[in-house]
Amino acid sequence: MKKLLLSAIFTLSVIGFNAAAQKKHSRKLPVKEQVKKNVNLNQVFAIIDLNKVKDDKVGITITPPKFTSNQIIFHIPKTVPGTYSTDNYGKLVDDFKALDANGKQLTTSKTDDNSWKISNAKSLAKVTYSVNDTYDSESGKGFGKEDIFSPAGTNILEGKNFMVNIHGFVGYFEDKTQLTEIPYKLTILHPANLSGATSLLDTNKSNTEDTFLASRYFDLTDNPIMYSKADYETFNVGGMEIVFSVYSPTGLHSAKELLPDLEKTMRAQKAFLGPINTNKRYTVLLYLSDAAKNDAKGYGALEHHTSTTVVFPESMDTEGLGEQLKDVVSHEFFHTVTPLSIHSKEIQYFDYSNPKMSKHLWMYEGVTEYFANLFQINQGLITADEFYQRMVGKINNAATLNDTMPFTEMSANVLVAPYKDQYLNVYEKGALIGMCIDIIIREKSNGERGILSLMKDLSNEYGVNKPFNDDELFDKITKLTYPEVGAFLNTYVAGKTPIPYDEYFAKMGVAKAKVQVQANPFLKDQTTPFITVNPTTKEIVVIPGSPLNSFMNTLGLKGGDVITAFNDKAYNLDNIYDLIMISQNWKTDDAISVKIKRKGVDQTINGKIKLDFDEMEGYKLTDESKSKLNNSWLKG
Repeated sequence: MKKLLLSAIFTLSVIGFNAAAQKKHSRKLPVKEQVKKNVNLNQVFAIIDLNKVKDDKVGITITPPKFTSNQIIFHIPKTVPGTYSTDNYGKLVDDFKALDANGKQLTTSKTDDNSWKISNAKSLAKVTYSVNDTYDSESGKGFGKEDIFSPAGTNILEGKNFMVNIHGFVGYFEDKTQLTEIPYKLTILHPANLSGATSLLDTNKSNTEDTFLASRYFDLTDNPIMYSKADYETFNVGGMEIVFSVYSPTGLHSAKELLPDLEKTMRAQKAFLGPINTNKRYTVLLYLSDAAKNDAKGYGALEHHTSTTVVFPESMDTEGLGEQLKDVVSHEFFHTVTPLSIHSKEIQYFDYSNPKMSKHLWMYEGVTEYFANLFQINQGLITADEFYQRMVGKINNAATLNDTMPFTEMSANVLVAPYKDQYLNVYEKGALIGMCIDIIIREKSNGERGILSLMKDLSNEYGVNKPFNDDELFDKITKLTYPEVGAFLNTYVAGKTPIPYDEYFAKMGVAKAKVQVQANPFLKDQTTPFITVNPTTKEIVVIPGSPLNSFMNTLGLKGGDVITAFNDKAYNLDNIYDLIMISQNWKTDDAISVKIKRKGVDQTINGKIKLDFDEMEGYKLTDESKSKLNNSWLKG
């Protein structure tokens, strides 16, 4: 998972395998007939009806296996893999009923937010309920607070879009044990003009019904489906078919338009990974939200074995959207290595109702984030200096969090305070842990091996269906590498000691140095803002009374000017985050127009962008005697 925090990088003074459903022609059975037809003592049969949307809800019918117990529990997940948060999907459920074969209601009682106890379970023929979605109820008050992270959420937009993260629609039964390891058969009834994009194989020939089979609950919920009018592109990378499906509510963006950046990135990733990734198909589902309406606001992505769900605001321009798409998809795609191919028993046998978390978020998220940056220098997409500066950013960000909290302790307890407040460190210190391990292995092997070699060895040792014991991973890694790696893990990952990053950079000939960094057009020295927001009108205002930067002076902006638009795109408090993101991609000498209101008079200024550079402390290669080792680290 990667959460993209679209908060302004400054503090404003007022702001606390069916790519598309095939054309199919066969008779659609009524739901009651389908239930009777598909009763199987050894599987769960589920129907999601997207044709009948009532009060922004859809109906679900679940036919269980035959029970011998007098009482069973039906669960909707409390937490799902990859989210590391308590989300209580059961709160989406209304009008829950348990029925016998004659349609008579059985006695039920709701035992918590996500669970229903069913009496006389030997007579249970089916359960029915309706489900709300999450996108139109997001508060936008932050991630992990009140809202379900959008890429793990659901959307019900009648006739236009259904984001079917299956864990938000279909639950599972618990008898003496959780019945998540039995087969599932899912049928989705949908409008003929909407196609479902997913990595699941549709076995139904109808163009209004899709049927999917899964060997267990995890395999079903691990494959999200997005229904919308078909807008998708496909390409092949090293024998892997990539399906890219886009939903843009106003048609502002398309899969074809955004494909080049995605394809370039994924080809580079596959070249970096080599044979470690053996997926035959991978699906990228991009949902673009209308930020001006009650729509998804949790921007970022969530990984799955053969797909990823991505949510961004539709208002972003093509260039900015392409850049952000490259960033998050590169992170999620590397999750096909870990935790999807290398993971502990806590993940393999995930407890959706009472989750027990693994100690190794440093690997699942941290090494993944490190790879998402390393592959870019490895494949020539960024320079060495840019890579070092990214690592400097992570060092600075990690310093704002608890640097003495053992990472393994935080990981195992990430769902509860105070540990959950440190979760974002998985992308910062977690990535730096991966970097340091990479450096140790490169140094000890004279550049012949690195952390990617370790991940390949672990993947061969374990794999998708063979989990490791959480407490045994450090010993296994040490056995596959060097004692120094084991000492690092015990001291800096399981221990409280902060990592001396300079010592590890020095092993690769890299040391602190002054570097020139392109300044943000709205910030002075990366910290002090040049703009603020009027809380009454929501207008963006150039702060008066202080010297401005080259960007503003070149355009003739003055303190007190109200900025209303850049390049004919209107901006105010509601979409200022979009402006910040887009401005990060501006380049010196690019043409730009800005609309302002000065002393109540509207004006349009046309000109060119001029950006300053800030001198900052960063890292550079300073020891040429280690240039060969350094090259093997970054390019090997």
